[in-house]
Amino acid sequence: MPPITEVEGRRIALSNLDKVLYPASGFTKGEVLHYYATVAEALLPHLRDRPVSFLRFPDGPEGERFFTKNPPPGTPTWVRTAEVRRSDGVSRQILVQDLATLMWAANLVTEFHTPQWRADAPGLADRLVLDLDPGPPAGVVEACEAALWLRERLVGDGFEVYVKTSGSKGLHLLVPLRPAPSAEVTAYAKALAVAAERELPGLVVHRMTRSLRPGKVFVDFSQNAAAKTTATPYTLRARAEPTVSMPVDWDEVAACAERREAGALVFLAPEVEGRLERYGDLLGPLLEAGRGGVLPPAG
Repeated sequence: MPPITEVEGRRIALSNLDKVLYPASGFTKGEVLHYYATVAEALLPHLRDRPVSFLRFPDGPEGERFFTKNPPPGTPTWVRTAEVRRSDGVSRQILVQDLATLMWAANLVTEFHTPQWRADAPGLADRLVLDLDPGPPAGVVEACEAALWLRERLVGDGFEVYVKTSGSKGLHLLVPLRPAPSAEVTAYAKALAVAAERELPGLVVHRMTRSLRPGKVFVDFSQNAAAKTTATPYTLRARAEPTVSMPVDWDEVAACAERREAGALVFLAPEVEGRLERYGDLLGPLLEAGRGGVLPPAG
């Protein structure tokens, strides 16, 4: 029998706690669960009220990975879900509203991915995201250079701009919005990506075409579509090491671009608690009411 633990009055069976999920560092499933318990206060507000998609990797990053949106078999009755309309009909997805649900979900071994809208307003985005994905030999240094240009453009349009690492090899720019239709947000984000490619042709590409991407930063605007999701802040990623999608400040981005120190923006799970104690949640303003900017008129 797997050990049973009680979290906020909910009984949760935790399995295979000694299983090594990240062989490069020996990081175990038990340490994954401990990580999520430690960062829950910062993570939960970014998950709350957003239907979650799971990228599961139960045998570690080297094993099988699969996306799932539907509640898995055996989901406890106390786990909240939301109705979500998809192209193939209506279904339900998990809402991670509390620590008990977070720990139950973390026991599945998963990345957390969320849309730019909330369950009570599907298809109305309250944030904009730009995923800066460098194609080798470009890396996070080049992503930082592109991010600084995009930030200047967004600030010029009246927006506040926040940034986090993807936890992989790039960056995510996040902008709080007054809720707007996802299609309109996507169109604005695409125009930004096109403008970035026009101004920085040796650095940026806005199309996903593989042949265009080596040595350049792909500015992926498509994650603003209502059907798409983005890695949630503080989620662990299915990489060789237990890397985290970590909020950073713009001074760190500028320093990475200036000093060309790619390693400065790689964060592993054991480092996160100390950063939270030092900086708090650098994406906290995304959650504050009244901070959302207004999309400029189309055209």
